[in-house]
Amino acid sequence: MTRPRAASERFVAQLPTRTRSRVTIIHSPLLDIRPLPVQVVTTGVRGLIFTSANAVNAAASMGVDQRLPAFCVGPATTGTAKGAGWQAQMVGGTAEELVAALLQLRPESPLLHLRGEHSRGNIAERLTELGLTTLEQPVYQQRLLPLTEEASEAASGSSPIIVPIFSPRTARQFADVWTGSAPLWIAAISEATAEPLKSLGYERLRIAKEPTPKKMRKAVKKLV
Repeated sequence: MTRPRAASERFVAQLPTRTRSRVTIIHSPLLDIRPLPVQVVTTGVRGLIFTSANAVNAAASMGVDQRLPAFCVGPATTGTAKGAGWQAQMVGGTAEELVAALLQLRPESPLLHLRGEHSRGNIAERLTELGLTTLEQPVYQQRLLPLTEEASEAASGSSPIIVPIFSPRTARQFADVWTGSAPLWIAAISEATAEPLKSLGYERLRIAKEPTPKKMRKAVKKLV
């Protein structure tokens, strides 16, 4: 499992019991997520945009105003935002869908996109260019990590390694650190996530039909 430990444990816990019983779980996070030492000023802001649960958690730890409406990508981010106290609504499963939905909804602006240091989609810039003023601020950092010793040992073995990959940045890091000889079976959450992995000599690649935890669980199940 390549996600931060808490997110990986949630994903594994939601896999079917039969699937879990047939694999050995190895945790090897490739990103270390930490809030940035910044202050988020929301004076004049009319709503927030969250595209990851990491941003929600960082914003909550900073005491960002929970009276603001939150527009979110995907069920996991939306659920995290609701759990943290925001009136959150899901407005798409991808950045593209979020942009299209917000342009239709036309909520009061300016909006504020709280994101990681490394982000894809240029959401704030695109929305602003299309008439919906949107600011942005990084609120967490993503430090790259190597494979753990346990993961490296498994990678040099002969048993197949199933690797769920949940973001393009994680995919790029995995492609950089993988030197294993074990059969490599990959589940990618999206085409964009799968792209950096195509340089690897994998045996199997499953791409989730939608970029959601539910579809990723199905992709993993098909590999087990």
